[in-house]
This record gives sequence, structure tokens and C-alpha cells, in this order.
Amino acid sequence: MQAEADTPTRHGLAAGDAGRPTSADWTIDQGWSRYTAAEHATWKTLFERQTRLLPGRACDAFVQGMKDLPIGPDEIPDFRRLSEVLHQRTGWEVVAVPGLVPDEVFFDHLANRRFPSGNFIRQPHELDYLEEPDVFHDVFGHVPMLMNPSIADFIQAYGQGGLRAQQLGCLPQLARVYWYTIEFGLVQQADGLRLFGAGIASSFTESVFCLDSASPNRLRFDLERVMRTHYRIDDFQESYFVLSDLDELLDFTHIDFAPLYQRALTGPEHQPGDVLPGDTVFHRGDGSYHRSRR
Repeated sequence: MQAEADTPTRHGLAAGDAGRPTSADWTIDQGWSRYTAAEHATWKTLFERQTRLLPGRACDAFVQGMKDLPIGPDEIPDFRRLSEVLHQRTGWEVVAVPGLVPDEVFFDHLANRRFPSGNFIRQPHELDYLEEPDVFHDVFGHVPMLMNPSIADFIQAYGQGGLRAQQLGCLPQLARVYWYTIEFGLVQQADGLRLFGAGIASSFTESVFCLDSASPNRLRFDLERVMRTHYRIDDFQESYFVLSDLDELLDFTHIDFAPLYQRALTGPEHQPGDVLPGDTVFHRGDGSYHRSRR
């Protein structure tokens, strides 16, 4: 099973008052010097098995981002060093938070090009599943893609749009766009479909499932369709949506979402495994994995 992704609709649900930091923006010191040898070893295990698996699966932008960042197998990355490189390339920085944070805090960070990352790392028995996003999911999964200008601009616009979606009562519809792109998105390259979503890139098992399994659907991304589509937070996705290229995300930053929200709220909702008559289908899944789970 995949590591849990940091869907915005869950940020406020898991961050209780007991874990609230004193800062209004929930940021804390990463505490890099306090990581133990065992924690660095867990990072090494996760890092090495993913970097062996991802060639030929991850998109070119992810691969290039990993090359250009100070990320390696031997130690958990220092957020300050990451931020120096990120800021020079796309104006982003990585800030430490204690785990899931409230929606409005999450969106405000993104709108100001700050990516909030958990500063803790999972335990050795949690290598394949974790309820809250940890430093491996956030840094290994997300940060390489923030080196790409299209992703960098889209996520900032998403943060700005999230604050508005809250006011309009349409956060679930917008969260689906984030989920099916930044967390679990695929992209079409000249050499085939490749993954770019952090929920996949940081998951050993889903990195294989999303591209190789006969079970899930692989469908052309359509904004309104995705806004109406539920997703799985408890298991592999039943459908993956494919962008024609990462620059397609920039088109969404120039759209007025208000009419889309209105249509999404009044139109039909779709289940994760649905294939609709108007879908462009790369692969129609046989549903065998989720049928066996039921």
C-alpha cells in the first residue's frame, strides 16, 4: 500500500491542538542536528530503493530535479540547503512543520512559495504505509518537481485558489485537482507515460502499480471531470489522469474557477473507478486489484 499523500482536505483534521506550535504559521525548526543514525538509515533505505526503481518510470522533470538538488542517500536533507538551490531556480523554499497543518495555513504557505514539510521520518516498520506525510514523502516526492517552473507556478496558484475555494465552500472540488496531479498525476512523454505525482514517486509499490498493473484506468486529464471525481485515500488509485505535458498545468492558473465550481456542485459526481463515455482512455483497467480487495 502506498504512503499517505498530503491531501489538503486532511490538513486540518489531523493537526490537533496538542501538536500546535507557537508560531502562527505552524513552522518549526527542522532540528537537523537531532536526527539519529537510525533515522538517517531509514532515509537511506527509502532513498536507495526508490532511486533504483524510478528510472524509466519518473518523468524527466523529476529526474532532473533530483540531479540538481542537494539530495543523496546518506542523510536526511537539510532544508536550508534545499531552499538555497530551490530559491535560486524557482523562488521556493522548504519550511518545517510538525505534520499535517490546517488548510488555511497550508494554502498560505503555498501562495507565498513556501513548501511545508514534516520534519519527522517514519519508523522502519512503516516503510510502505504512513498516515501522515513525513520528510521522505514531502522532500523526496515533492521537492524535485518544485525545480520545474510549471509545477512551481501551478502550486503557488493552487495555494491562492485554495483560500478562495474555502470561501466559496468548494475545497473538495479543488482538492481533487491537486490529488490527481501533484499527488498522483501521470504525464505523457515521447517515450511513454511517466509518473510525476509525489504520492507515487515516494511509494515503492504504487510506482509499479500506476504504470504496470492492468487494474487501474489511465485517462486523459480533463479539469471539470477531475473536479467531479472522488479519490482513494486508503489504497492505490483506481484511475490515474494523464497530462499531455507539465505546461498544461499553467493553463489552469489563468482560468476563473467559479463557473467550474458551480457546474461541479450541480452536476453528477463520479466514483474513482468510473470510465465515462467522453473519456479519452489510454488504458481501461480491469479493476482486478480493487475487486480482490473487496
